[in-house]
Amino acid sequence: MTDRLIRLMRIITLVQAKPGILARELAERCETTERTIYRDMEALSAMHIPIANMGHGRGYMFISQFAMYPLNWSDDETAAFMHLAEVMEHIRPLLKPAFESAYEKVIASSQKNKTERVEWSEHISGLFKVGLPVWQNENSDMMNSTLVTLLEASISQNTIEAEYLTEGNKIVIQIDPYSLVPREYRFDLLAYCHQSEKLRRFQVGRIQNIRILPRTFRKDDFLLQNYFRTPRDGKATEWIAFKIRFFPNAVEHVMQQQYLVRPLLTSEPGGTLLFEVILSDDQELLTWLTQYGPNAEILEPKEYRNRMKECLDRWQQVYKQAPT
Repeated sequence: MTDRLIRLMRIITLVQAKPGILARELAERCETTERTIYRDMEALSAMHIPIANMGHGRGYMFISQFAMYPLNWSDDETAAFMHLAEVMEHIRPLLKPAFESAYEKVIASSQKNKTERVEWSEHISGLFKVGLPVWQNENSDMMNSTLVTLLEASISQNTIEAEYLTEGNKIVIQIDPYSLVPREYRFDLLAYCHQSEKLRRFQVGRIQNIRILPRTFRKDDFLLQNYFRTPRDGKATEWIAFKIRFFPNAVEHVMQQQYLVRPLLTSEPGGTLLFEVILSDDQELLTWLTQYGPNAEILEPKEYRNRMKECLDRWQQVYKQAPT
């Protein structure tokens, strides 16, 4: 057992150091047979070590961002591995010196990784400045810690488990964090949700008690690119083609905005700007337009032009009345 454990660790190190290494060379370096290497690869796959055979003559390499260092271990896993020291005291005469040396290197690497992670988190957390819900205090350390953890999991492509506040309730979610999306005074997280089996948007401020799992994932670029082309409510509704005119006072601000969906912009005589975009999330667009007030006019669809007019009429009625 100890011989095989040492060999498995050796294989991981060799594949990381030399992507594309062949089974023949692995067998030579580990002083075993190719048949044994194939069995070891099956064992590593069962342990969710993402090593893939790239095809005939192309050898083995890691997929995703997996690496032996940093270890990508949870604190619980590190603690469990460190308990091996107690077992080793009883079976030391049966162990080869190489096993103890390998064990010491793994522990040293884990401790160094933990120290560097703390330093990295402290540095990155100072770069974020976000708003807070009114029920939170003014200390934003918790929010920054959440952002750093999500960023770390996204970079290492590790699944996370967390609690999510929704409609006054807490639910446990398992998600693959794809990317952080900046909003005004907050961040949203685009992530693949294992419960709903689709890409969803989560408000970072509602995510609590995050735990990074040892399971890795691969980002589906096609899924990410098509996220904004799918209606949010899951209904088979058609896209909505909006045509909006922005007046000169708003044109510069609109041109400087960054959009997740690329609009068609046309400069018009008189300094106005025609803004055309196809979306499925109508409510988000209408909310965004309100910041421009009378400097934005919905031209099409007529339904949404009338909806905005009705909204303005209700606002006018509110302000016609004296405050009580």
